Amino acid sequence: MADAKVIPFDDDRSRSGGASRPARRRTGAGGPGGGRGDGSAAPVSALPGAQVPDPSGLSPEAGEGGPEPRDAVDADGSSGGWERRIAGGLAFLRRRVTGDYDVDEFGYDEELTDQVLMSVLRPLADRYFRVEVKGIENIPSDGGALIVANHSGTLPLDGLMLQVAVHDNHPADRHLRLLAADLVFHLPVVNELARKAGHTLACAEDAQRLLEMGEIVGVMPEGFKGIGKPFGERYKLQRFGRGGFVSTALRAGAPIVPCSIVGAEEIYPMIGNAKTLARLLGFPYFPITPTFPWLGPLGALPLPTKWTIQFGEPIPTDGYPPEAAEDPMLMFNLTDQVREQIQHTLYKLLVQRRSVFF
Repeated sequence: MADAKVIPFDDDRSRSGGASRPARRRTGAGGPGGGRGDGSAAPVSALPGAQVPDPSGLSPEAGEGGPEPRDAVDADGSSGGWERRIAGGLAFLRRRVTGDYDVDEFGYDEELTDQVLMSVLRPLADRYFRVEVKGIENIPSDGGALIVANHSGTLPLDGLMLQVAVHDNHPADRHLRLLAADLVFHLPVVNELARKAGHTLACAEDAQRLLEMGEIVGVMPEGFKGIGKPFGERYKLQRFGRGGFVSTALRAGAPIVPCSIVGAEEIYPMIGNAKTLARLLGFPYFPITPTFPWLGPLGALPLPTKWTIQFGEPIPTDGYPPEAAEDPMLMFNLTDQVREQIQHTLYKLLVQRRSVFF
C-alpha cells in the first residue's frame, strides 16, 4: 500500500481555501440510461425552443470571464470559506495546546487578543453600543503615543470599547495598551484576561517603557473618581491627578492625544453608593442604579446607549528639553490643556447628539 500523505492544518493549501475544485462531470458508459456502448456520449435532441447544452459541461457564455461552475468553491460564504476558517481554527488550537505562541514581557498575547477577545467585544461595540469613531487619523501610524480619555460608566466598559475602536479603525492596525488600576490585577480571572489583552499596571515606569517601545498607551486619569461619580455629575470631568501622565509623555517624547467618550455615562445611571458594603467587599464604591441590585443579574445589563469616541489633535512633547519632565508648572499647564480639550469636545458632542439611545 502506498504511504498516506499527511497535510498539516496550517498548510498553505488549507489556508487559501479559495482554490476551486474541478467540476465533476458524468462520463458516458455503457448500460441502461448511459451513453453508447463505445463510451462516447450520445447525442442530445433539443426540445423545441430549448437551447442545446454544451457537451463540455459549461454554459454557452462560460469561458474566460464567464460564471464559475456550480461545484467551484467561492471564497465568500461557500464551502471554501468554511474550510479555511476551520483549518485556521484548528491551527490556532494546536498552537495554544503546544504553547507555540508569543507573549511579551508584560504578558500581552496578541494572537489571543485579535482572534478571541476582540471577537467577543466587537459585537458589543458595533451592534449594542453602535460606537461611532471620529478623528482616528490623529493617532500616529507608527511610534509611541499616549491617549488620554475621560472615564465613566460605573464599570470600565469605556476602556474596552476604546481598545476595540483603535484596533478596528486605525489604518495601520495599531493596538492600544491600557493602564489599569491595582484592583484589576487583584481580581481572579480578570487579572489574567487583562494581562493577555495588553493591559498593565498604571505606573510611570511601565507606561514609559511601552511608549519607548513604540506602543499606543491609553490612560484615564480620573480613575475611580470618574467611573464612580453620581449620575447627576455626568460629563463633568473630575480632577486629573498631579499630571503624572504628562511627565511620562515628556520623558518618552511621545505625543498626547486627547480622547472624548460620549455614551458611557448612561449605561449604568448611578443614583446611590452603598459605602458600607463597598468597604466590606474592598471596592472603591458599590453602585446602586435604577435596575441594580433590584433586578438581580438582569440589572447588571448595561443600557444600549449610542456611543461616540472622538480623538483630538495630538499635543507634541518631543520639542521640550529632558529636564522639562521635572517642571511642575509645565506639567500643570499641559495637564490643564489636555483636560480642557477633552471637556470642550464632550460638550460639543453632547450638543450634536440627538438622543441618548439613537
